[in-house]
Amino acid sequence: MILFGFSQTRKITIIGACLAGIIFCLPNMVSNETFEKFPSWLQHTVSLGLDLRGGSHLQLVVDLKTVNAEFLSNLLADVRSSLRKENIGYLNLRIEGRENNPTLFLELRDITHQHKISAIIKKIDSALLTNVTEDGHVTISVDPIVSQNRSKQIIEQSIEVIRRRIDETGTKEPSILRQGSDRIIVQLPGVDDPQEVKKRLGQTAKMSFHMVDSGAQNTGHAGPDSTMMDYIRNGDEGAHKIAVKNQISVSGEHLIDAQATTDSQTGEIGVALRFNNVGARKFAEISANNIGRQFAIVLDGKVLTAPVFRSAIPNGNAEISGGFRSIKEANELALLLRAGSLPAPLKVVEERTVGPSLGADSIHDGRNATIIAFLLVSIFMFLGYSTFGFFANVALIFNMVLLFAGLSLLQATLTLPGIAGIAMTIGMAVDANVLIYERIKEEIRAGTAALQAIEAGFERAMTTIIDSNLTTLIAAAVLYEFGSGPIRGFAVTTAIGISVSMFTALSVTKLITAWWFKNKQINSLPI
Repeated sequence: MILFGFSQTRKITIIGACLAGIIFCLPNMVSNETFEKFPSWLQHTVSLGLDLRGGSHLQLVVDLKTVNAEFLSNLLADVRSSLRKENIGYLNLRIEGRENNPTLFLELRDITHQHKISAIIKKIDSALLTNVTEDGHVTISVDPIVSQNRSKQIIEQSIEVIRRRIDETGTKEPSILRQGSDRIIVQLPGVDDPQEVKKRLGQTAKMSFHMVDSGAQNTGHAGPDSTMMDYIRNGDEGAHKIAVKNQISVSGEHLIDAQATTDSQTGEIGVALRFNNVGARKFAEISANNIGRQFAIVLDGKVLTAPVFRSAIPNGNAEISGGFRSIKEANELALLLRAGSLPAPLKVVEERTVGPSLGADSIHDGRNATIIAFLLVSIFMFLGYSTFGFFANVALIFNMVLLFAGLSLLQATLTLPGIAGIAMTIGMAVDANVLIYERIKEEIRAGTAALQAIEAGFERAMTTIIDSNLTTLIAAAVLYEFGSGPIRGFAVTTAIGISVSMFTALSVTKLITAWWFKNKQINSLPI
């Protein structure tokens, strides 16, 4: 006879799940020395959030205006070059409306070319919109949908670069979230002084390769297609300027590795660069076509170095040398370049620091609240349902164990709202048991035998339990999807707690009850 529908396989599965919960919950309860001795698959713990552990909170704004201005500047150079190739005369090529919805404007010398202009602009970028009037005035703008998608990609790329840079500093469990249309929230638990992190986040490390405008360099004045930039020599910024063509020959986004190096013979410090296939092909092309000519490596709008192509560089490996005062400086540059180029400058608009004492107080209060909730619920269940209440309390213990095991496996970050979710889960965990036990009482009052009453209680209460918990899970999913930070923490702990409570109520409690009934062989139930 299979009591309460428990086959041997089902019993082993339930017991195995409870034992696994104990094992994966254990790393949260041991010292750091003991934790280091655990195998790698067991080294998972619940991380403490900023409000519990203390640390730094930064709010950054992404400077999208600078990116748009740079895009238009490059576009202006492309339009000028394309029109010259097609022998189309023009006047007054300029950028209009730099602040809001910037566009390019020009006047055609010969209005008969107005039918060609749209096709020429589309060749430059298919996302460009061209409006040509009858008198030959041309307005070039970016498709608003494409511009919006580009801004979204810039934010997403900035978040990813920030994450890599913070990982490079060794900061653990950072929280990096988008807020609004152009802001990013960075929370760094355990970081009391964020100055070093701010310094690295604030540097765009935007590197690009440009050809030097030799003609403008000789005259000392920038031409229409070039810009005079500061040339950094041995850390002496602004002592010399160099004319750099606006057209980017190779973008820094094609860089895949950067390492500080020291020449074994001369002792010169440098940074070795390695490009991906696209970057290597472009670099090989410009080096082969410009042997004997000077090119500039531009970092954050300043010329880092301006060597001369002595030969073609076909393998995509290059080296920046000169201008480094120490190996530390070269290492810092290599770190930033490895982490990736920020697509736009970042500005810190808000900064807060949470002290560890405040976090300790929050942990203390949250722990006390959870313990009090557990004790009060346990006392209520025992007084209300006697032996069956005791079974529910045992299941509640496993509920907490499995909850923390789940959070550990997910390496979730526990915040103060998350603790509130755990405290709420304690009450909701026994709610299922209350429904079951009240159903058993109804069956007993109706004259049903003890075994049949218990089976009916679990079976007929199951639908109600699943329905009530499913609605809570839906609410938690909505909170997680549309919330951020602490709200998501509350949603995660609530969702895991509810899922685990259904398992413990419908499986663990039932298994304990079946084992008790089989060994006691009683006719009346103490409920």
